[in-house]
Amino acid sequence: MEFVHLPVLLDECIEGLDIRPNGIYVDGTAGGGGHSYEIARRLETGMLIAIDRDPDAIKAAGERLYGLNAKLVRSNYSEVDSVLRELGIDKIDGMLLDLGVSSYQLDNRERGFSYHDDAPLDMRMSREGLSARDVVNSYPLEELCRIIFEYGEEKYARNIASNIVKLRESNPIESTAELAEIVKMSVPQKARRDHNPCRKTFQAIRIEVNNELGSLSEVLDKAFGLLKPGGRLAIITFHSLEDRLVKQRFAGFCQGCTCPPEFPVCVCGKTPRGRLVNKKPIEPSEEEQRINLRSRSAKLRIIEKIKD
Repeated sequence: MEFVHLPVLLDECIEGLDIRPNGIYVDGTAGGGGHSYEIARRLETGMLIAIDRDPDAIKAAGERLYGLNAKLVRSNYSEVDSVLRELGIDKIDGMLLDLGVSSYQLDNRERGFSYHDDAPLDMRMSREGLSARDVVNSYPLEELCRIIFEYGEEKYARNIASNIVKLRESNPIESTAELAEIVKMSVPQKARRDHNPCRKTFQAIRIEVNNELGSLSEVLDKAFGLLKPGGRLAIITFHSLEDRLVKQRFAGFCQGCTCPPEFPVCVCGKTPRGRLVNKKPIEPSEEEQRINLRSRSAKLRIIEKIKD
């Protein structure tokens, strides 16, 4: 299957990064190379480091970026500091993260991300390590409940987790179709009628399998620290947990004095290290949402580093 992924908010990302022809840039989620290509083709003496944990993405992006000033690295974006250190790079002019799962990963049934097809439970972006099958069949009830409730924001998490534990006692849960049926039987009929009830649970398990929130939390400090003054970090999120984390961390980078309000003068000496390029998140236009339905929940936040 060809690795196809429509880059979300492409023009807004390129404009927001304010690309310098001689700059060093990182695309931490290269995917099919859509964003990467548009960054790399604007570089003259600069360089793009395109990172992805998915071997299929690295292959596809490599073909897309052939002949451009780009280097591909298979790694988790949370390890960007190690990647750059190995390449002898100390500071960068910008970094982009397009979070979540790609269209290719969703549409390729063998990857086991989608609840629309019957496939082995997998959901590993890296194709290595802990799988969705492992999570569903080995996690204790309370941990399953927590994951589905917190990561999926699913109010029927207790019912779903309880039924998973009950049914796996007789036979392991092996496929996406089996898991989808358990979810459907665990929620009221009204919830099944209004929308597909599987989305939240599948999202939660995918986040756990790939440690998505942990990786995001780790990379935020690293990426901002790697920026040169004037460099920019642009992040596209697709659900509230990601967006909240990015928003709060960006706010911290932009915070100045932390002295109590009753102090007559500042004694902490803290000044902002960054500034928000866009006060509110940038969202896809109606036209982009019409062309690419998966862009509907996307939010782009951009921060510029003021000082180290």
